[in-house]
Amino acid sequence: MRNKLLTLSLLLILLAAPFMRADEGMWIPILIEKYNIQLMQEKGFKLSAEDIYSVNRACMKDAIVIFGGGCTGELISPDGLLITNHHCGYGLIQSHSTLENDYLTHGFWAMSGDEELPNPGLSVTFLKWMEDVTERVLKGTGSSLNPSDNEKIIDTNISDIRTEVTRGTGYTSVVRPFYMGNQYFLFVYETYNDVRLVGAPPSSIGKFGGETDNWVWPRHTGDFSLFRVYAGRENKPAAYSKDNVPYKPAYHFPVSLKGVKEGDFTMVFGYPGTTSQYVPSYHIDMLKNHINPKMIELRTAKIDIMEEAMNSDPLIRIQYSSKKSGVANAWKRWIGENQGLERMKTVEKKQEYEKRITEWISSDPDRKARWGNILQPYSELYAELRDYSLVNTYTNDVFFTRGAEAVGFARNIRALATLYEAEPESEKISSLKEYLISSGRNFFRDYDRETDKKLFVAMMTMYGNNISTGWQVPEYISFHNSCKGNFASVADKLYARTIFADEDKYVRFIEGFGRNSIGKLRSDPFYNMSVGAASFIETRLRPDLSRINSELQALNKEYMTAQMEFEKGRLFYPDANSTLRVAYGNIGGYFSRDAVYHTHYTTLKGIMEKDNPAIYDYDVPEKLRKLYREKDFGRYTQDGEVPVCFIANNHTTGGNSGSPVINADGHLIGINFDRAWEGVASDLAFNPEQSRNISIDIRYALFIIDKFAGAGYLLDEMTIIE
Repeated sequence: MRNKLLTLSLLLILLAAPFMRADEGMWIPILIEKYNIQLMQEKGFKLSAEDIYSVNRACMKDAIVIFGGGCTGELISPDGLLITNHHCGYGLIQSHSTLENDYLTHGFWAMSGDEELPNPGLSVTFLKWMEDVTERVLKGTGSSLNPSDNEKIIDTNISDIRTEVTRGTGYTSVVRPFYMGNQYFLFVYETYNDVRLVGAPPSSIGKFGGETDNWVWPRHTGDFSLFRVYAGRENKPAAYSKDNVPYKPAYHFPVSLKGVKEGDFTMVFGYPGTTSQYVPSYHIDMLKNHINPKMIELRTAKIDIMEEAMNSDPLIRIQYSSKKSGVANAWKRWIGENQGLERMKTVEKKQEYEKRITEWISSDPDRKARWGNILQPYSELYAELRDYSLVNTYTNDVFFTRGAEAVGFARNIRALATLYEAEPESEKISSLKEYLISSGRNFFRDYDRETDKKLFVAMMTMYGNNISTGWQVPEYISFHNSCKGNFASVADKLYARTIFADEDKYVRFIEGFGRNSIGKLRSDPFYNMSVGAASFIETRLRPDLSRINSELQALNKEYMTAQMEFEKGRLFYPDANSTLRVAYGNIGGYFSRDAVYHTHYTTLKGIMEKDNPAIYDYDVPEKLRKLYREKDFGRYTQDGEVPVCFIANNHTTGGNSGSPVINADGHLIGINFDRAWEGVASDLAFNPEQSRNISIDIRYALFIIDKFAGAGYLLDEMTIIE
């Protein structure tokens, strides 16, 4: 009964404030009809909630996919043609690139289905339906049980729900918590694994401006790429086969050439990753003052080393382009996030809010009995968490996340050593060897030993300087002491000795793995450090991190309930959690600082103004220059110029990359790819005056496909609205 009342209470709170600022929030599609559609229509939306989400007929949700592991994509033709961001497809484009066929530099365009490139390991996932399962998930839980017992019950209930709903269907499912665990929704998915690369502009278009322009407005980046989803003969998921046929979606987005103007309605429909809008001040303080500064410093060193190597050799540029982008994206976001949190005085505002909610709690005996001590445990838990979180994040970044790469790579062989010691005659060993050789060849394809040496020296040195001895990996301490902290003096010797920095050595070792290999492996310093770091994370950090987070989860649930009771007139939206969401607002510029106003769009003219052949990220392709000189713009203009990007006040975050930006008529007008620098802290504190999502104008994508690439045949399969 308590769970039913809790869910009802949440719904009543959501209904209580229909005039909440609508440009903030990431809303649950199944609830749009009840809580949002009127506001959306007041802002200009001309369709119904069922046009967005329905289980009874084709709708927008049927054209949207989780692309790979962390982006969104959407179908734009009845033949499975999919568009997403260039940076979402970047690693795949890079994997097909060689010095002879450098698709990163020169772009790639399939001129027929036979030329489309398969991508092993890439999948796209469609949402079939979602439903509220709060009552079933929370059945058997209660305040009389401790947090760990409640978690076990919840985990069991979720497992039962998932098993029941997917049995015999071929579908997969997840159950996600909303409102800090006060509500739960089930999501049922269907995944397609044959996804082929159709087209991508050169990086000088798709990544124009590079890291300099990343997270910055004005932006002139043609951040898009094209793929095609393939299916078996019954239009169902099938492993890659030449006999597969283009997938026939239930719905695909019409593409609009009508353009955008200030004040137009926009909607972003996609899979935002993670936000934390309702956390206490201690959480913000932990990120801003304890974790972000150290991680920014560490990744600055990585980026400097990679950039120097990439500028010295075209092959290294190909090998490390995707790696550097992955490292730099979060690095620059952390910088902007810290600046935004400081500018908005977010910690201080949270503290003021906590003071007010504490006074409200204290003014009522029942509230005081339930929540009177709710903030004190946060102080104690975050005092622990900030150390554990920093050490966990820093250790992973040094040893495994594009840090000392040969050290991180060495961890992969641990499974073979463990299996051989337990079952030396097992048939599993031969298949594991094949996998390790294959994955090893992929690793070395994008590996440069001299670059990795520099990364190794920098990472090991910074780890010793920034992580106190009591929090260091024991194997690292031994190694540090043996070389007296002078890692540069031993780097050449170590890289000559290890099997993890040379492809031939590595392959021969795996092929001949046997009785004597275990001893040799244990004498490899990189293997010892890698296994030691992994063990340190697993045994020293994770148990306490799990304990702290479990206690925080229970505390957050109560604090979320208290906040919603405290602000009954506020329309709360749930934090992002990698599930399908709707964000809506309007096209609009903003003041970045005193007397500096940014308009809502950029044009091809701006690209030419930034053109600089001496700088890789600003070297405009000659063909694009020629199209501009000759004003060969086709039908893709507005006021005589080719539009490139635009901004709106939709609330987005990571995972929304590649999301469709939709106009009032439900037509595709752009592809979301970034946020403006001044509002990049919106994961933690939305700033309505400056939080802007950045999108490529779909007309620029069509212009590049048609006029630049000469692949206009692709437009023939789209539904284009003039």
